[in-house]
Amino acid sequence: MTAKNKAVLYIIFSAFGFSVMSLCVKLSGDLPSIEKSFFRNIVAAVIALVILVRSHTGFSFQRRNLPLLILRSALGTIGIFCNFYAVSHLVLSDASMLNKLSPFFTLFFSWLILKEKLSPLQGISVLIAFLGSLLIIKPSFDLTAAWPALAGFIGGLSAGGAYTCVRALGVRGERGPLIVFFFSVFSCAASIPFMVTDFVPLTLTQLLLLLGAGGGAAIGQFGITAAYKYAPAREISLYDYTMVVFSAIWGILFFHELPDIFSFLGYVIIFAMAALMFVYNNRHSEA
Repeated sequence: MTAKNKAVLYIIFSAFGFSVMSLCVKLSGDLPSIEKSFFRNIVAAVIALVILVRSHTGFSFQRRNLPLLILRSALGTIGIFCNFYAVSHLVLSDASMLNKLSPFFTLFFSWLILKEKLSPLQGISVLIAFLGSLLIIKPSFDLTAAWPALAGFIGGLSAGGAYTCVRALGVRGERGPLIVFFFSVFSCAASIPFMVTDFVPLTLTQLLLLLGAGGGAAIGQFGITAAYKYAPAREISLYDYTMVVFSAIWGILFFHELPDIFSFLGYVIIFAMAALMFVYNNRHSEA
């Protein structure tokens, strides 16, 4: 098996893991989204802790990276809060597709913050993907109905900003497990004040489902890390959108959900822009 084929299998495995995370979050029922994210992040923190301890590299980080670590953690926390809210209140495939806007926002923030070049085609793709997201959000004057979709959009936006910070930290030589551990602990700490004032006791089933969500997220994280060892993002990132397919299957099987025609059209537009960027990035790299 070639290295690229291994990378494709790993990233599809990753997408499956993240879709299982979303499924478990939705199955856990009517719990506060912040409480759900707390238990999901506890699992990630423990796994990152074990990796750091076993690596014998400790928990030290470069002092100049502290502002970026805090910004990455704050944006990631907002992103996960909003994503879990969207997952709990939207058709599962809609929530997943809105979350998958993050690569487009990463392009934008990399241009804005890191001063990386953004070609006209990339800029147009970001704009068209945004317009496609409006078909899923279906903005209206009824903010109560539109809020879950807006939360999903904000989650994708925040995740894009967080990934930009991760890229900047990677360029500066910061370790991946340390970034994950810092974010997970930060997110858990940010959840506690909300949980103190609005804690809903968990049943055993809900607890197991949320721990399962953390396990699914860990599978997703390890899968995507392994994938990028075998091939660059430009060659395999398109396959990450299989998460939307998995989420659609879970939605049909477990919740009898079917996206409407406007959402489906939004999927087609966003997926088409992702495919266009996939082809563009590969050709640009070869050139």
